[in-house]
Amino acid sequence: MLAAQLINTSFPSVHLLDKASFALQLMEDYDVQHLCVVTDDKLVGIVDKNALLDIDESAVIASLQDDFIMASVHADAYFLSALQLLTLHDISILPVVSTAADLLGVITAKHMLSVLSTYVGADTKGGIIVLEIEKRQYSFGEIVRLVETNDAYVTQLNTTTDPITGLMLVSIQLNRIEVSTIVATFQRYDYRVKYYFGEENYQNELQENYNHLLSYLNM
Repeated sequence: MLAAQLINTSFPSVHLLDKASFALQLMEDYDVQHLCVVTDDKLVGIVDKNALLDIDESAVIASLQDDFIMASVHADAYFLSALQLLTLHDISILPVVSTAADLLGVITAKHMLSVLSTYVGADTKGGIIVLEIEKRQYSFGEIVRLVETNDAYVTQLNTTTDPITGLMLVSIQLNRIEVSTIVATFQRYDYRVKYYFGEENYQNELQENYNHLLSYLNM
């Protein structure tokens, strides 16, 4: 997915000679903390709401030019580049520009969050298993194979590194809720299962014994 596919082309921008009060009103209307500043349709930078609140409402936006946030993404960039910039600069909108620096539109942080939710499969029903392994032991093929031996398949797989341990965390989303047999398979092959989320096809032994005790006492 490219940045161009996420563009909001109807989002407002402001000019250097617009007043701070005008920009603040737009931010209120569109529920954002930032706006693009343009000159002749060229992106000049991003103005921050906090900076606007620090000046007189009648002052022009140009007085804040030294404080503009300089961030943008090209329309043909991969969408994760846009996510990285939104996160790095902690901004509510990200300008999308052409190779000539023309402002084509923006990607809002809210829309990016929605897109990311779909990308990682958050809206897909299924169990999740998180493995903790050494980087040199990671094998995508083996992980998929072990899942498939349980008549299931991987719908999403993401990896990250624990900054404290240096170990790789592998998050596996499955096409089914019941995960106990797959967890057992990973453990049998000496994988460390850090977390799992889903349903088990067996009752917890302690709970089962407790239920039997209650039934006996109620006789």
